[in-house]
Amino acid sequence: MDNEIFSLKGQNAIITGGATGLGFAMAKCLTSVGAKVIIVGIESEEVLAAACKNIGINSSYYQFDITKTDETPALVDNIIEKYGQIHILINNAGNHCKKPIEEMNVEDFTNVLDVHIVASFALTKALIPHMKEHQKGSVIFISSMTGFLGQPYVTGYSAAKSAVLGMVRTLATEVSAQGVRINAIAPGWIDTPMLHKALDGDPERKNKILRRTPMKKFGKPEDIGWAAVYLCSDAASFVNGICLVVDGGALIGF
Repeated sequence: MDNEIFSLKGQNAIITGGATGLGFAMAKCLTSVGAKVIIVGIESEEVLAAACKNIGINSSYYQFDITKTDETPALVDNIIEKYGQIHILINNAGNHCKKPIEEMNVEDFTNVLDVHIVASFALTKALIPHMKEHQKGSVIFISSMTGFLGQPYVTGYSAAKSAVLGMVRTLATEVSAQGVRINAIAPGWIDTPMLHKALDGDPERKNKILRRTPMKKFGKPEDIGWAAVYLCSDAASFVNGICLVVDGGALIGF
């Protein structure tokens, strides 16, 4: 058995939204198995630099708004020129809008799709020719439980995360023969500041989530990080076009 099969030594990874939350956890996990990580985010340089300091020496950052898709090809060219071959792309950056349909206007809806779908498409499109040239690449999109379950007041988010699944399946059939695998991760309810913001003070909603989760607990950010390591590694060399649900069993809970 190859005890290095989960290693990402010598590989460069781009993670959008990598300064905080699940993106930060994925960056930490990828660097722990040898990858060099470039986090891309809209946060201040101070926040991005602090994140890299916490991630470790194998990390760096670009301050960039991924919705500026006309500038995306230049960003990718700059990263490749500086770091060389890019082996991994994790489309993690996201935004949210929680409103009933009567209050959610078209701008609210499209703003969510612009980040989750349009921007991630543009970044993936810019990197695919590079990955195909090297006959190696792993692209991960982050979906959500709302891609599978109906949840009120998040029409834009649900539409975006459902669209991610279609994009994964289509791209996987299109580029994997050239060595580029396309997959997704759907996090369940993970113990992050965002979860606490949603649940603190709402014990009914918290209990509802835990009741439908067979493991009766929330996940940890690193649970998503290790799932990303697996999908990027040679251990998953024949895993393509799937969505790995990391949810403690919530989708099948009764």
